[in-house]
Amino acid sequence: KTTLLNIIGGIDDADSGYISINCEKIENMKEKELTDYRRRHLGYIFQMYNLIPNLNIKENVETGAYLSENPLDVDDILKTLGLYEHRHKLPSQLSGGQQQRCSIGRAIVKNPDILLCDEPTGALDYNTSKEILRLIETVNKKYNTTIVMVTHNEAIKDMADKVVKLRDGMVRKVVINEKKLTAEELEW
Repeated sequence: KTTLLNIIGGIDDADSGYISINCEKIENMKEKELTDYRRRHLGYIFQMYNLIPNLNIKENVETGAYLSENPLDVDDILKTLGLYEHRHKLPSQLSGGQQQRCSIGRAIVKNPDILLCDEPTGALDYNTSKEILRLIETVNKKYNTTIVMVTHNEAIKDMADKVVKLRDGMVRKVVINEKKLTAEELEW
């Protein structure tokens, strides 16, 4: 499943098929075009937060803004994520949930079309997981960002517009979710 995110992100090549964005196959892109594609269209959220330990929270989020031609306002992002009052703290001074929110901020400040989320709640407890899912839901609605999420938590699929089930590297089932739940309504 992570491999699929890497293929969408232009990090790995597909064994078969292709990924296209705006009718352009990413496999045909030169390295500079691929870098530009990632910079303009993609944001990444990982299970491990990958924050820069010696930068404060605001500076960590700002690193994403430098990659964009049209970044969102850093302070607005920090307020949306409930991190504005923690902006001068280092990552080590925050909880896991707060660090993941910072990671989300870094990914969305660049105003990506697509947010690739690799197990964004995998290392978090139930309450913190729900908080992160509410934030991802907010990002989807507030910034009109497409969310592509990999998760082993079956319940999270109920938030999705479309669910793609993978097994052994193959798409096994695609379901349009007609009874979509909010993050708040999810239970597991």
